[in-house]
Amino acid sequence: MRKVFTGSSHYCVAVCALVLLVAGSAAISSAQDKAPSQAAGVDNTKMGPYRALAQLSFQAFHKGDNATAAELARILERTWDAAEEGGGDRSLAKTNKDLFEQIDKAMDVFIKPVMHYSAKAPDPAAVQTAYNDFLDKLKQGDQ
Repeated sequence: MRKVFTGSSHYCVAVCALVLLVAGSAAISSAQDKAPSQAAGVDNTKMGPYRALAQLSFQAFHKGDNATAAELARILERTWDAAEEGGGDRSLAKTNKDLFEQIDKAMDVFIKPVMHYSAKAPDPAAVQTAYNDFLDKLKQGDQ
């Protein structure tokens, strides 16, 4: 099995951490806005960090950088699980279990083929469709 983490993993982790920090610090003020504002290209909404990680993963996949796409997909999965499944009383799993399950399933359909690229080459059209569906589901979580 090919090692997914490369020398660029520290850079990706740093970028992801920065994305989450920026998005999280402004999430409170964005709840009052009709259209989400952004900081560093990340929506200042509850789902903004997950959307940003999905976008970065999809961009890497689209460019043919499967290792980076897989790494970002895994970071997306771990971040989502920690915050929205096991994140306490304000987590989506506690506040809206049905929506949590819908988004979680859509995320899995998107990230699994990307993460397992070395075992089976993902179908680009299927990844595109799953990515679009995941982003649509995330919009529901921002409301």
